[in-house]
Amino acid sequence: MPSARVVESASCDALVAHLVSPKTVMESSMSCRSRGRLLFRQSPNHKEHKAMADLSGFDANSVEPTGDFEAIPAGKYLAVITESEMKPTKSGTGSLLQLTFQIIEGQYQNRLVWARLNLDNPNAVAVQIARADLSAICRAVGVTNPKDSAELHNLPLLIQVRCRNRLDTGDVVNEIKGYAKRQVPTPVAPPVQTAPANNATAPWKRA
Repeated sequence: MPSARVVESASCDALVAHLVSPKTVMESSMSCRSRGRLLFRQSPNHKEHKAMADLSGFDANSVEPTGDFEAIPAGKYLAVITESEMKPTKSGTGSLLQLTFQIIEGQYQNRLVWARLNLDNPNAVAVQIARADLSAICRAVGVTNPKDSAELHNLPLLIQVRCRNRLDTGDVVNEIKGYAKRQVPTPVAPPVQTAPANNATAPWKRA
């Protein structure tokens, strides 16, 4: 059976696969000759080469490893948007804005949660929901007239996360169901001390 041998081109820009027919050596086994069995083996000079991925320049120490894939508990989390990207929908009839939220405090710090906003979709209801979510996000981070989704990055906001079961696998996954401004504690003013009146009677003169 032919196998593929990969040869590097002179320009090093592409790999060309050449089909070669390995030399097959047929041997008959003395012990099996009476039964008519034939043994086949490939020539020892034949080697099969496969194209490998070029990982030069990759440093695992400079990249955070993949974290836990289990869903986080439902609740409110302080997070920031770290990435945003317009992507086509699965049906190919529209596009969605995918936002990556990173939790920035608490037990689940650095965990990621995603939101997908169907801003361009034949379903008018889906578009209405997506625009309402985008409005809530913009208000929560204080950018009400963004020209680009990058303007929403790295601005803290509260996200309301809930858990649901996937219809296809039954696995528990997270989804974001609400957005709100970051709650900033109101500073408490120190109590104001009232100065004594000038005409107050001295304690030793009081009856």
